[in-house]
Amino acid sequence: MKPTDTTEPEYFHKVVDCQYGCPAHTPVPEYIRLIAAGRYTDAYMVNWESNVFPGVLGRTCDRPCEPVCRRGRVDEEPVAICRLKRVAADNKDDVAHLIPKAPLSRNGKRIALIGGGPASLTVARDLAPLGYDIDLYDDQPLGGGFMRSQIPVFRLPPEVLNEEVDFILDMGVNQHFNTYVDSLKRILDQGYDAVFVGTGAPRGSDLDLPGRAECDKYIHVGIDWLGSVAFDHIDKIGKRVLVLGGGNTAMDCCRTARRIGGDDVKVVVRSEFARMKASPWEIEDAAAEDIPIINNHVPKEFVHEDGVLKGMVFTVVDVLYDDDGTRRLEPTGEEVFFEADEVLIAIGQDNAFPWIERDIGIEFGKWDMPVLDQTTFQSTLDKVFFGGDAALGPENIITAVAQGHEAATSIDLFLNGGDVQARPAPGVTLLSQKMGVHEWSYDSTVSIDDRFAVPHAAKDAALKDRRVEVELGFDREVAYQEAERCLNCDIQTVFSPPKCIECDACVDICPTDCINFVVNDDEPALRNSLRVPARNTSQDLYVSTTLQQTGRVMVKDENVCLHCGLCAERCPTGAWDMQQFLYSVTKAGSPCNQKRP
Repeated sequence: MKPTDTTEPEYFHKVVDCQYGCPAHTPVPEYIRLIAAGRYTDAYMVNWESNVFPGVLGRTCDRPCEPVCRRGRVDEEPVAICRLKRVAADNKDDVAHLIPKAPLSRNGKRIALIGGGPASLTVARDLAPLGYDIDLYDDQPLGGGFMRSQIPVFRLPPEVLNEEVDFILDMGVNQHFNTYVDSLKRILDQGYDAVFVGTGAPRGSDLDLPGRAECDKYIHVGIDWLGSVAFDHIDKIGKRVLVLGGGNTAMDCCRTARRIGGDDVKVVVRSEFARMKASPWEIEDAAAEDIPIINNHVPKEFVHEDGVLKGMVFTVVDVLYDDDGTRRLEPTGEEVFFEADEVLIAIGQDNAFPWIERDIGIEFGKWDMPVLDQTTFQSTLDKVFFGGDAALGPENIITAVAQGHEAATSIDLFLNGGDVQARPAPGVTLLSQKMGVHEWSYDSTVSIDDRFAVPHAAKDAALKDRRVEVELGFDREVAYQEAERCLNCDIQTVFSPPKCIECDACVDICPTDCINFVVNDDEPALRNSLRVPARNTSQDLYVSTTLQQTGRVMVKDENVCLHCGLCAERCPTGAWDMQQFLYSVTKAGSPCNQKRP
């Protein structure tokens, strides 16, 4: 429960669930309202401030914000937060003049970024405008890292990626593409004041099975194969293709294979369907392209004739759970043979740091990963920082961005004599948003529409050309309708007990019966005493202090509150107010805790 304080305004301090769920803490309701108002450029820049790649993420994000969206508590389907982000990117005006540039006068500090992916680019985006000289090294011919080499163009068009990468490179970053760094020591010897490592997890896992070496020509590690397709080194594949693995890389492999010659493409997974790591929408898109997913089959052997792959043998298993919850794959005794001309292995990714010498002061621990402070991302060699998949293992783009912001803050503090552990405080603002003068900012009527489906290109056309983007995105009208599904969860209810006369006007007008005036009790009893019992114990109740007239308390079930503002509009004494809770992560350049010259 969240009891309130009688000595100060009774704010319900809570980061909205979608913003909290986003690793970069993008203010989701704020940009969705801007989209609903047709202010696409403003919505884009709100996104760019936090997540750096709105156009990319609007197509490819893993969407950690959506499972926690409170709309899902109303009609089971969250707001299409990710796809609305794309709407802002697709409909924005030219924003080049809004992107900061490096100052003409630099501060004399030099930073090397190893790797050109989202983490390194985020560090550059945060530090270049502060006057640092930044050198970016990458072995690819263009920036973007694994966003370019691992995400197929039918999901992420190159022009979208190029635009957002160039926004950062054009800030004044010194670019060293087609340059493989084979020695961190040699980088350090060049006199850099700090080095950031954002090289991702470049090594795909392989399978050591009978027949693997003999038919190596026909077996490919998934992430390497996707990179070869992305850079046009591979443009065809055999007609019968097996894809091993159940993650997003496997989905990208099988869908790409369908587009460059694979007529019979199967995905084979060793675990049960429910435990597949791929995002549900990625699985749905693969199924829509007639790609079967075969579960509970463990690879046993590559079958070949004189080095020519013929197929694979799999052991069929049952998935069993012991009393302690331990999962076991129990062979059923059945074996299955699937024909194949080529096999793509997409069973995981590992980090690899052969280019980092082990005698320069950087410690490595479990899984040969660098020992890092997980708040600052500083290594045991104080001038070297890590981020993205290279830091804590494979995750996703938005996590890499979030870690890039944190590392940039650390680097800025470190190079200005500050304490890297003294993290600048986030910005927190509460602004009154009652109806009337602020009515533009949120609707009092909550849309009853179910989540709108994103239109797709015709399957036949998409499968003929791997460069045809499959998802077409919302048009402006549907985007408005989807934006209206947002419950404006950042517009918080604020209750002031001294002003309350217990007239129950707020109770009468509340559309979800979430407001209650009851005798206080312990939490289980209190939850059951409400007009509609509060069953979701993971969501705190909003409980006021004791009211003067009757000794009761006001209890609001935040789980079903729509943040519609009707209670504040109806209250005759102003005991209820609606205040926007704006949470802004402080980034590099904050004057807090720094000792600048």
